[in-house]
Amino acid sequence: MNTEKQIAFDQIKEMWANLAVTDQAKEKIRNLSFYLDEAALRKEQTDTTNGRNLIETAGTPPLQNDTPIREILTAAEKGACLTPCELERTQAALTAVKRLKDYLCRGKLQENPLSYYEENLDGLDELREEIARQIRNGAVDSFSSKELAQIRAQIAKSEEQKKRKAEQLMRSHKQYMADSYCTLRNGRLCLPVKKDFRNKIPGNVIDTSSTKNTLFIEPHALMKYEEELNLLKIREENEVYRILYTLSASVAAASHTFQENIRLMEKLDFIFSKGKLSIDLDAVEPDINTKRRIVLKDARHPLMDKSVNIPLQFEIGEDIRGLVITGPNTGGKTVAIKTVMLNCMMAQCGLHVTCQKADICMNNSYLCDIGDGQNISQNLSTFSAHIKNVLEILKEISPESLVIMDELGSGTDPAEGMGIAVAVLEELKRSGALFLVTTHYPEVKEYTKTADGMLNAKMTFDKETLLPTYQMVIGEAGESCAFYIADKLGMPKEMLRTAAQAAYGAKAEDNYRFQNKSPLPADKKPAKITKIKKSKPRPKTEIHYRLGDSVLVYPDKKIGIVCKPANEKGILQVQLPGRKIWINHKRLKLHVSADELYPENYDFSILFETVEHRKIRHDMERKYTEDIIHYEEK
Repeated sequence: MNTEKQIAFDQIKEMWANLAVTDQAKEKIRNLSFYLDEAALRKEQTDTTNGRNLIETAGTPPLQNDTPIREILTAAEKGACLTPCELERTQAALTAVKRLKDYLCRGKLQENPLSYYEENLDGLDELREEIARQIRNGAVDSFSSKELAQIRAQIAKSEEQKKRKAEQLMRSHKQYMADSYCTLRNGRLCLPVKKDFRNKIPGNVIDTSSTKNTLFIEPHALMKYEEELNLLKIREENEVYRILYTLSASVAAASHTFQENIRLMEKLDFIFSKGKLSIDLDAVEPDINTKRRIVLKDARHPLMDKSVNIPLQFEIGEDIRGLVITGPNTGGKTVAIKTVMLNCMMAQCGLHVTCQKADICMNNSYLCDIGDGQNISQNLSTFSAHIKNVLEILKEISPESLVIMDELGSGTDPAEGMGIAVAVLEELKRSGALFLVTTHYPEVKEYTKTADGMLNAKMTFDKETLLPTYQMVIGEAGESCAFYIADKLGMPKEMLRTAAQAAYGAKAEDNYRFQNKSPLPADKKPAKITKIKKSKPRPKTEIHYRLGDSVLVYPDKKIGIVCKPANEKGILQVQLPGRKIWINHKRLKLHVSADELYPENYDFSILFETVEHRKIRHDMERKYTEDIIHYEEK
């Protein structure tokens, strides 16, 4: 059974995970189970409270996702050369550590215990400043070293000289140029020379224009500058790699410190996510006990709107281990038991609870049977699914379990269902576990009155307004109020009288005050009923085509001759020019009947058989022959 999904704790977890920043914290939240160690649980609750207090006093913590930096550290440890972009991400991660240290220092003013984690964070200031000095805008800065600055100055000077030389060549050979400026093609500085003057400018053709009338030539006079630039760029690349490898080695050397920072940031992210959830849900820290006692004051379902949710007052434990809750449908019984288990599970996961005050015991398992569980693929009815869940619960139950069951014994014959409900309650009582059960059986209410360790509880219902109040009263049994609800929803008075008499006897209707509604007022017309439109049977079409009839074949309107009459399905064979086809009679139209085309007793084999077939047939009629007639139908 998936208890977390049945009580919607999976939705709480997803809400919680969305408040975390790091991928590792999100993953931990999604895989988290409730704590079974009392000391560990109390520490988690304290961390949640401290995290919430720090957020409320110092603001949202400056955390960032650390997955990218983990990959960068792995590459650096393997001796790889980090790219400028990777080094910038490393610098950003170190900046995030510095900001987090500053944030935690502000919390020391309130003496928040979480603030002292700041002492375990190392900002690696020297490395951060070194990366910031040498890497800018995704590239190695020219002032990273004196050598690199000189090389890039020489490159700029050489490029300027090369450009001036190209412009000089254009001015001196203006009559050969197709344009008034030089251009870069394939990384080379070229002159736009008219095709007819190719031999006037010594050099290499690098590209041509789309019309082929202009040649882009790199003059030989510029090649010495190109060679000088190539040598300078090789020196520049070597110096850039030297700087990058030096920084990469520094990052690898600081990897252990980095990993400790990341581990601590993920731990703080997990703690702060609990504090954020506490703020969002307006929750409080619960008291934790191991005495099998649950007390909730003004508890509410954390996924319901606080403005419309009616607080629940709940208490169980000590001598009372089980509650049997009754009350009307839509009265809030299921929401009530879910609220109890959800708050208990949240508390045992280190989260604050949505109550004004709470004292919650630790449980070693949370077991529930909620919903009809019907599954067609597994051939499970509602009752079968309930019984399957109940049997699984009884196998796993222990004195330290918390169990909730909704509509115990439902989905079958009322008498037998009641008996099963009592039997299950006996087993739950014998187990010593805490349990909450909802039911509608009056016999179960009577059984609970005399059973040790159990109490009835009811969800109240206002009979004047015919509305549920969603309030639980422990110690009293409730009624289903089905007649009142049916009355409110418009069931006619006569039907309600019949129902009350059938359920409780002839005079039972005197105990109810039904609204005075007649089954159907005389002046009210029945609602319009949509009728089924039946199709009219189609008249059977007679198939009247005969051998030799000339017909039109649709949709192409080709003319053919019927060579085989229609069968019982209305399919007949028609001779078209060069071939024979089978076709439905509905696609044919009589063109000229055979009576008008051929004389009486006409031999149609002349039309439909070849000369060779007719000769063989003639021989067959006169004597024995081994020839065979083959019919090929298309």
